[in-house]
This record gives sequence, structure tokens and C-alpha cells, in this order.
Amino acid sequence: PIPSLKREMRNLSEECDLEPVTVSMAYVYFEKLVLQGKLNKQNRKLCAGACVLLAAKISSDLRKHEVKHLIDKLEERFRFNRRDLIGFEFTVLVALELALYLPENQVLPHYRRLTQQS
Repeated sequence: PIPSLKREMRNLSEECDLEPVTVSMAYVYFEKLVLQGKLNKQNRKLCAGACVLLAAKISSDLRKHEVKHLIDKLEERFRFNRRDLIGFEFTVLVALELALYLPENQVLPHYRRLTQQS
């Protein structure tokens, strides 16, 4: 399910015109959660959604209506409630120890792969 979730994250990000670097950051956040053993069947879609949302907020200059549009798309694509997503966003932030700014060497491999695929 992890590769298919990452594919969904990428497709959704493209629909919302997010930059490849944003998707790359979301991937890194997601992988960190996987490595920490934080993912399970019940929360993996919420994890993926929260990672995309956090990456978009930190790396893009989103306006309020763009954030709302992104949340609408996440809710529609991953089939969860926006209230759950907003609450889970903080859970993910804590699990990542508030470290949303990532070193280039963590983001670059994903970024290269994404830009070569498109």
C-alpha cells in the first residue's frame, strides 16, 4: 500500500499544482513516519494526507482558499473527514519533532525521480 499511497500523493499534488519539491518533502515526511513505525492500516491515509498538507504549507506560498482547496482534494481522494485530517496534522508534526525544514540530501533523490518521471 505504501507505493500506491505515494502515487496518490503525487497525483493529488499535480492536480493542485504543487511543485515537485513539495511532493518530495511530503514523501520524506511520510517515510520518516514509516521508519518510526507510526503507520497502521487505520491511519496510513491520514498520515499521507497530513504529510502533503504540511509540505504544502511549509514549501508553498499558499493562500487561504488554496489551502481549503487542497484540504477538499485530500478529503475527496483519501476519503477521510477534514476534522480528522486537521487533528492528525498536529500528531504528524509532533512525530516529526517539528522538523519540517529538511536537508537537501533528503529531498533531492525524490525530487530527481519526480522530475524525470514527468
